[in-house]
Amino acid sequence: MDVVDLKEFYAGRLGATARRLIAHRIRARVRGLDGAVILGLGYAAPYLDAWREDAERILCFMPARQGVVHWPPGVAGKTALVDEAELPLPDGTVDFALVIHGLELTDYLHETLRELWRVLSPSGRVLFVVPNRRGMWARFDTTPFGHGRPFSRQQLTEILRDAMFTPSGWAHTLFVPPVKRGFFIRSATAFERVGLWASPAFSGVIMVEAVKQVYATSRPVRARRRLVPKLKPAVPPAPARVSHV
Repeated sequence: MDVVDLKEFYAGRLGATARRLIAHRIRARVRGLDGAVILGLGYAAPYLDAWREDAERILCFMPARQGVVHWPPGVAGKTALVDEAELPLPDGTVDFALVIHGLELTDYLHETLRELWRVLSPSGRVLFVVPNRRGMWARFDTTPFGHGRPFSRQQLTEILRDAMFTPSGWAHTLFVPPVKRGFFIRSATAFERVGLWASPAFSGVIMVEAVKQVYATSRPVRARRRLVPKLKPAVPPAPARVSHV
C-alpha cells in the first residue's frame, strides 16, 4: 500500500478504531520520553502526536516505495522520504523508534534492522508493530495489515536477535474483526477485552519492544607458551665387525 491508501484507511471509521486501539496499547507500554529524540519509521504519523509536546525532536521517516505526506498539519513538516536501509542519521542519535507499516513491507528486512540498531543510542528502545500471521487482519487485504509479510512471535524473536536486539516486552491488540459494519466498530472495546482474556495469540497485531544489544570489547588473550618436547635424533647402530679367518 502506498501513502495515499494508508492515509485513506486511517481517515475511515475502521482505521480510526484501529488507531485508537493501537495507540492505547502503545501509551500503556512506552513511558519516559520527555526530552527524547523520537523516530517514526514506516507510516507512524498517526501515532506520533502523543509525544509532540514532550519530546526534544520527532522525525517521521517514510520509505521511498510508499511515498510521503506532510506531517504535522499546519506547521513545518517533520517528514522525510528515505531509503529504510540507509537512514540519513548519525550513529546513536535516536532514543526511541516506532516502526509501524514498515517491517512487513520492506524488501530489506535485515538491512533495515541493522540501520535501526546503528542510529539508536546505547540505551535506545524500539517498538515494532506488525501484523500477526495468526490473526484475522493479516487475511484481509482491505486493510494495511493485510499486505506484506505477517509475523509470528517466534519469527520476530529470531529476526530481532539476529539483528542484535533483545525483545523486552510483548503486547497484542486488534481483536475486532476487520470489517466496517457499525456493530463491530461500536463493540471494538468489548472485542479487545475478550480477546486479551481468551486468546491473545490470535490478535490482529503484535507489538514487541526491543532494546539494543551493546557488547563490550574484550581484551586480546595473550598467547601461552607451549612446551613441545623435542626428540633426540636416533643414533644409527654401529656397523657389525666382521672377523676374517
